[in-house]
Amino acid sequence: MSSFRNHRVIIASLFLPSTAVLGESAPPTPERQPSEPNATDGSISLTSVSQRLEKAVRPAIASTHSRQSSVGGLPPPKLPMPLRSIVDDLKDKSRNPTPAIRSPGSESTNPFSKLSRFTSEVTSALASSLPSGITSQQPPSESLSSNILSPTSPAGTPRKHQTTHPDSSTQASPRLRRKSSRSKSRHGVPTHAGAFSSEAWHIEPNPHCNGGLKNAVESVGSAKLKKKLWVGTLGTTTDGFGDVLKRSVDKRMLSQRSCVPVWIPDAEFQSCYDEFCHQVLWPCLHYAIPDAPKTKLFYESASYKQYVAVNQRFADTIIANYKEGDIIWVNDYHLMLLPHLLRSSPLLPPTAPIGFFMHVAFPSSEIFRCLSVRQDLLQGLLGADLVGFQTANYARHFRQTVSRILAYEALPKGIQVADADVGIGIAEGRGLRGGEGKWKEGEGRGEEEKGKGRGRFVDVGVFPMGIDVRQLHERKREPEVAEWVQVLKQRYAGMKIVVGRDKLDEVQGVRHKIQAFEAFLDKYPEFQGKVVLIQVALQTTESNELAGGVADVVSRINSRFSTLTYQPVVFLHTQDLTFSQYLALLTVGDAFIVTSLREGMALRTHEFVECQDERARPLILSEFTGSYSYSGFRSCIAINPWDTRGTAFAIHQALTMPDDEARSRWEDLHNHVTTQTAQAFVTSFLNRCVRAHTEHQQDDLNESVPPIDVARVLPRYKHSQKRLVLVDFEGTLWKRDLSKEGLGKMLRGEFEFPTAALEVLKRLAEDKRNDVWLLSGLPVKGVLDKVAELVPKIGIVAENGCYIKTKQPRGSNVPGEWINMVSNFNLTWKTACLEILHYFTERTPGSFVEERQASIVWRYWTGAPDHPDRQWARRQAAEAQNHIFDSLGERYGLRIIPGKNSFLVLPNHVSRSTAVGAILHPGGPARSSLAGRAAWMSPDTEEGVGADLDFLLAISSDEKLLRRLNEFDGSETVSTGGKGTDAKWKLDPTHALSVLEPFATV
Repeated sequence: MSSFRNHRVIIASLFLPSTAVLGESAPPTPERQPSEPNATDGSISLTSVSQRLEKAVRPAIASTHSRQSSVGGLPPPKLPMPLRSIVDDLKDKSRNPTPAIRSPGSESTNPFSKLSRFTSEVTSALASSLPSGITSQQPPSESLSSNILSPTSPAGTPRKHQTTHPDSSTQASPRLRRKSSRSKSRHGVPTHAGAFSSEAWHIEPNPHCNGGLKNAVESVGSAKLKKKLWVGTLGTTTDGFGDVLKRSVDKRMLSQRSCVPVWIPDAEFQSCYDEFCHQVLWPCLHYAIPDAPKTKLFYESASYKQYVAVNQRFADTIIANYKEGDIIWVNDYHLMLLPHLLRSSPLLPPTAPIGFFMHVAFPSSEIFRCLSVRQDLLQGLLGADLVGFQTANYARHFRQTVSRILAYEALPKGIQVADADVGIGIAEGRGLRGGEGKWKEGEGRGEEEKGKGRGRFVDVGVFPMGIDVRQLHERKREPEVAEWVQVLKQRYAGMKIVVGRDKLDEVQGVRHKIQAFEAFLDKYPEFQGKVVLIQVALQTTESNELAGGVADVVSRINSRFSTLTYQPVVFLHTQDLTFSQYLALLTVGDAFIVTSLREGMALRTHEFVECQDERARPLILSEFTGSYSYSGFRSCIAINPWDTRGTAFAIHQALTMPDDEARSRWEDLHNHVTTQTAQAFVTSFLNRCVRAHTEHQQDDLNESVPPIDVARVLPRYKHSQKRLVLVDFEGTLWKRDLSKEGLGKMLRGEFEFPTAALEVLKRLAEDKRNDVWLLSGLPVKGVLDKVAELVPKIGIVAENGCYIKTKQPRGSNVPGEWINMVSNFNLTWKTACLEILHYFTERTPGSFVEERQASIVWRYWTGAPDHPDRQWARRQAAEAQNHIFDSLGERYGLRIIPGKNSFLVLPNHVSRSTAVGAILHPGGPARSSLAGRAAWMSPDTEEGVGADLDFLLAISSDEKLLRRLNEFDGSETVSTGGKGTDAKWKLDPTHALSVLEPFATV
């Protein structure tokens, strides 16, 4: 199997992990070097800094906090006296129940705020023990917590643990500030053309990058991911960057950070990011369709032009930096058009593997279909070889949406994309089109089931993201984490701590969480004064905070329940505490609560689980998070965030849960977190992407399959003693009349059999060395039963494998019998399916239902292919397929095979391939018509299959069947489906009889 390890990976994400900042760089915090405590290159390891810090500031810490820290890994001694109450730290505490709507901000009840008291003492003590170069240039306003205890340095040294949120020290000039709009934060510095053409600049970590992706990629390490190239924007205003400065940034970012910036005009980026991405796409993907008057913006956004332009700039940059063998990995909803733009570019070779991963949720088709540019976005994603999602539900929603809107075939493994000239009607004749290619899973297609054109197959997979568990445990063992654990234990001695960490966006459900906490305090008054909710708020904008509606409910609760020594809700922003402090908070928490209304994957829950390895306290998790969909997380306390009373009960359950039950639940969570890691996410996605592309490329190579050479095959046929001949009926031996009149005659039994084809089959069956089988999708009654009467010595597969007729034994007049291959299947789905199809038949002129014994065909169009009403019929077909799949597909195990003017519904695990597998079994009907069925009815049986055959000829359009038959020695597989086949030969169906004639005359 091909692996990504031998390839360079181009990672396209909207924001680069590093950014360029104008001005002289701040002196870096040296990287941690555990094996070299005394570095010889002039740098100082964080371990040595921590050790010097212990000696320099211990008196100040002890006197300020009345405590002693642990030294050398020993547990701290019992403190002589408890800390003062939190009220001692309050400044101008207001009990006003209706303050102005604003972010709760950094309240004076911050349990970490005491550290600032002794900052000056620590700084002066540290100055005498550290090199002057580190302290003399440090801004005096920087606190110890943001410079020494921060997991990242201002200069961009890597975090010791990869987390899911940026640290305060990396946010020198954040782009997404809480008190400004996104556009203002990006254009916070006035610029003019060429203003910074010769300014000094330095590299810093980008606070706006996709933290989960960055951490996952870094967790893999250089051993597995040897070469990578990041492509994205800097996340800062760039109109003022002159050409000289841009070239300098390009050069240094590439050489030092393996990053290539995409230069986008500020106005274009603002319209794309602020308007289309965050006011159109993001609400749609999170089930938050806005009400009027925003409806017009949602449905018809002029900013889509800028969205296309930004995606095109990314495509141009990637193409300019692409090298043969690179893997292109596109990330998140900001770049949904990029895969198609790359695939359709003549400048990018078709050998380029392209993968797309959606980091957020993907909604049901009912939501996504509201977008006016829905088809362009879907076609954009279908330019990839692999489209990945966080959960199976999101992948299923994507497949259903494509099937409903584009009328493409949605298989469990992915999407079968048609050629550009097929399906244009339902695509409304505009936007992006599907790429060239070929069918991949054309199994079970008769003449009416195929004919949708050759296309390309797009794999759809599920790749849950995780955290770097090893790095988290290393970070958690550091001394400052243990110190802060002791601080929190003393601050909240005798109290229960409920922890939350969310953005204040509306879909994060923070307001619902706090309302549930208020209901908890009301319902269980014995916990008033004994439980505190510490809510950590991620960076967001003022408009999002207002939409979240958090400030008023926080003020109300604190006004109702606060006392001189107690405040129930403490709000902290991420810049208010370091990562060490955050880990300490997770360690001492008695419960962690997530009340998201919709979320891709809540990685903060993974961090909480691993921080609870000693205490094993429970997790309260919303059912609408991606994490909850995995069985390992079913051991949490599940909640519906819309149910305030239910969430309040869950909080009480978590705080009163017995230790043994909590430990049992934690073990299940822990086993899942340690399995679903960041490393597993990256490796599985990239390996699957390479494998999918390799399969697609193999299909391209197979387009050069030669036409069958009868002169080469016939000698082997003559000298063989045991032969098996498999031939498709309709579409190969019989070109049926699929017009409305022709289909009506067939239903009335007035059609004419292809006598020439039946005569050839009869002559082949007369040879004692031959076993001849006719493969068909037609029903038994009315057609194939008559064929069985005319040619009794052949076997027949009917309804694409649902029924098998054994051949008549030689020397006997006993006819073969029809065997039901779906006798163990529940066929009650047909009644409900027919009801749905009759509903659509009434609304689709010229359509009709063709009911068979174990399958159903709906022919939605029988007129001219260029008739304008065909567009309406295709829309109805897409709707009908979606309804059938949603209501019956998973429940009864059905699959839907769309064709050019019809679609077929049949059981999922039945096909011509499974029927032939039964035929080839040593005890199957090809060996003995009287053999027991139990031995060969299983479609998975392979042992001894075809062992006694020395020649096998298969002429079919079923690619899955042909691939299976290629595994047998002596097989000659012939495809009648056109290009893109794995068969050894190809054949024009119109010449099928002339090819079989020489074999019949031997």
